[in-house]
Amino acid sequence: YIVDYIVENTVGKLLEGKIPKEVEKLRICDPACGSGSFLIGAYQYLLNWHLKYYTDEVSQKIPAGAGMRGPGGEAITPDGNLTTALKKRILLNNIYGVDIDPQAVEVTKLNLLLKALEGETNASISQQMTLFHERVLPNLSHNIQCGNSLIGPDFYDNQFDLFPDQMKKINAFDWHRAFPEVFGKEAVPAEASAKAGFDCVIGNPPYVRQELLGDQKEYFKTHYKVYHGMADLYSYFFERGFGILGKDGLFGIIVANKWMRAKYGEPLRTWLKQKPIRQIIDFGDLPVFQQATTYPCIFIAGGVAESTFQSTEVKTLDFTSLAEYHENNSKQISRESLNPTGWQLVDDAETRLLNKLKQNSIPLGEYVKGRIFYGIKTGYNEAFIIDQAMKDRLIAEDPRSAEVIKPFLAGRDIKRYQQPVSDKYLIFTRRGIHIDDYPAIKNHLLQFKENLMPRPADWKGGEWKGRKPGPYKWYEIQDTVAYWQEFEKPKIIISAINKRGNYTCDLQSVYSNDKTTIIGVEEYFLLGLLNSKACDFFLKASASTKRGGYFEYKPMYLAPLPVPVKNQTFENHQKQIANLAISLISLNQQIRSANLETDRQQLQRAIDHAERRIDELVYELYGLTEEEVAIIENEH
Repeated sequence: YIVDYIVENTVGKLLEGKIPKEVEKLRICDPACGSGSFLIGAYQYLLNWHLKYYTDEVSQKIPAGAGMRGPGGEAITPDGNLTTALKKRILLNNIYGVDIDPQAVEVTKLNLLLKALEGETNASISQQMTLFHERVLPNLSHNIQCGNSLIGPDFYDNQFDLFPDQMKKINAFDWHRAFPEVFGKEAVPAEASAKAGFDCVIGNPPYVRQELLGDQKEYFKTHYKVYHGMADLYSYFFERGFGILGKDGLFGIIVANKWMRAKYGEPLRTWLKQKPIRQIIDFGDLPVFQQATTYPCIFIAGGVAESTFQSTEVKTLDFTSLAEYHENNSKQISRESLNPTGWQLVDDAETRLLNKLKQNSIPLGEYVKGRIFYGIKTGYNEAFIIDQAMKDRLIAEDPRSAEVIKPFLAGRDIKRYQQPVSDKYLIFTRRGIHIDDYPAIKNHLLQFKENLMPRPADWKGGEWKGRKPGPYKWYEIQDTVAYWQEFEKPKIIISAINKRGNYTCDLQSVYSNDKTTIIGVEEYFLLGLLNSKACDFFLKASASTKRGGYFEYKPMYLAPLPVPVKNQTFENHQKQIANLAISLISLNQQIRSANLETDRQQLQRAIDHAERRIDELVYELYGLTEEEVAIIENEH
């Protein structure tokens, strides 16, 4: 249904109001065609369109001479199907594809040829061969070619000493020489020129993480405006797709949605904002592709640039028609509202609300003077994270071991308004430590030395078999953060992946892993504010999503949260919110130790009331109207 939707909204739009003679000139391309799913979808759409046109021509006496008929002048066989010759002409005239994998190219050609043969009989094939002396199947070697869609032959400039296997891996591709009938004879590409380019570019670019791009990244850096050192491969297919698209052409792909919010997507967002966006359909964490976690979105653009475009957040796959779901759930998004730091695909009312939350407020990052930090990444948890028994043993062997053993939390240990509790500990051998001063710790780590040695050659499938290389010694924590002292102080802490804000205060100098974020202040007003529905609404408008309805509560998304500045109501509300947050910590402690169900029920009612009261006070701090409050409440 993804293929059908994208084809309908690109190829389908281009066919509206046309006759076969005009359709004959349309060129449709998938620059990463894989096994040909999108090209087969486009080809089937063209076959259906021609069959309907010529059927209507016969039944409604439409004048002949519209073009695209077979060599004998016929378009439809006596049994009501398109003739073999016409199906072949459509395939050769309209369908193009490129893929870096030679096997994928052969599979695409085979699948297209099988589609062309559907409905054929021995008699119809024999007739084509006898009457017109034509091949039964067309040669698709020109239409479907093997090459690297993203890298041109200039990659070889000053690199002619590459080994054959390196050249084969790169497989540079020259679009203009490969398809002169599409681009003309110009040697230099001209993006969106009047006479050059495909009429439609569609597909599903490969999902390849940036760590696997190797030497190609240097080429992308100098050839692509959307380049970012951390950008995944699909980012460059946006720019390539528009680069091979002709004026007034349509572009439609399905890609991961991370580019809309991730930092590496900022150059891409800035670039795309200038393009004629038509639709964005975001599937969030829904399993569109079975057995793959891809967080996909459909992106359709091209034609005349409008001030707004349609956007839909798909919340379920239980629908009979994606087109109908989109029509019933889409919002009109202003292109001007798109912020390069992260796209918030919200309608005008939500945009006004987000802007109002920012008025008379300062970003959290500024409010806490930049003290928002990631948790610690050890690089090898098996070595550095220990339990109580191991802690006791190491200290018994050498009392000085206690100096570098810290209480340690994982993200799952963080609970809303509860002092975190964990039975795990971190061996915090930060950079510059003299390991010989801690013999028990050294002996413990020695058993893991092979795995602690950085081994960049062991990169396989997106995960390091050993630790990533870095400026640290084998026994040192990989992520020896400069702000480690912040873990020793009272702080606000939250797990980095949540369905809602689950902030709490840590007063016991606990260290935490990279699945947490810490804010280096002990402020109960701020704790209540961050846990409020209003702050959560603001964060979810821009934060990246994860499977299962989760969001990323990482420093980049926390830093912009709006903290109201002092006004006439601020001081009184600040005090009330702080007192309520302190009460919630106490109530949550009581409910954990309550034995009777009736006691737990009473305490839960008190917790719910206190949380509602904080939300009400926060709404008043921001000066929200009933209508604006309703927008936030409807999201929870």
